Amino acid sequence: MIQIVIAEDQRMLLGALGSLLNLEEDMEVVGKATNGDEAIALVQKLQPDICIMDIEMPGKSGLEAAEELKGFGCKVIILTTFARTGYFQRAIKAKVSGYLLKDSPSEELANSIRSIMQGQRIYAPELMDDLYSEENPLTEREKEVLELVAEGKSTKAIAETLQITPGTVRNYISTIFDKLEVKNRIEAISQSKKKGWFK
Repeated sequence: MIQIVIAEDQRMLLGALGSLLNLEEDMEVVGKATNGDEAIALVQKLQPDICIMDIEMPGKSGLEAAEELKGFGCKVIILTTFARTGYFQRAIKAKVSGYLLKDSPSEELANSIRSIMQGQRIYAPELMDDLYSEENPLTEREKEVLELVAEGKSTKAIAETLQITPGTVRNYISTIFDKLEVKNRIEAISQSKKKGWFK
């Protein structure tokens, strides 16, 4: 019997997923969580074979939970509405066994679980095309600057936080605009969010 924990913050969907998987003769949903912290606690306590995880949840996100569970012995499947390359790249680094989209047919989920139990990795085909074409072009320092910009910090405040001069911050911001091919801070933030590049 394949034992499964599901983490999903939309309770109706959590219930529906649990019922669907319990209908499968070889599967049993042993735990349900509504956020990443609960998911980690349940996996550690129940030691299921599989943890199905949404990404955007209160507290710890599904990706943060997957990163913490790496090497724990439970296979993680990300089940999300977000086909974002940045999310997918993070999921791959966290060694998740599957990354599936919520609009897939329900029998596909059950079949994917069985394949993953046999050692395969299953990723939504529409993400595989993007994986190599959409690397984040920013350096680590540029990412730090952009994250501080996204927090609404001024050039002076960013300079103080990173212990560099305001002139250097302006140079970084100008380089970020060039690399992302945007004209202003708002476009840079929305572009990075859309591609899932923010932590």
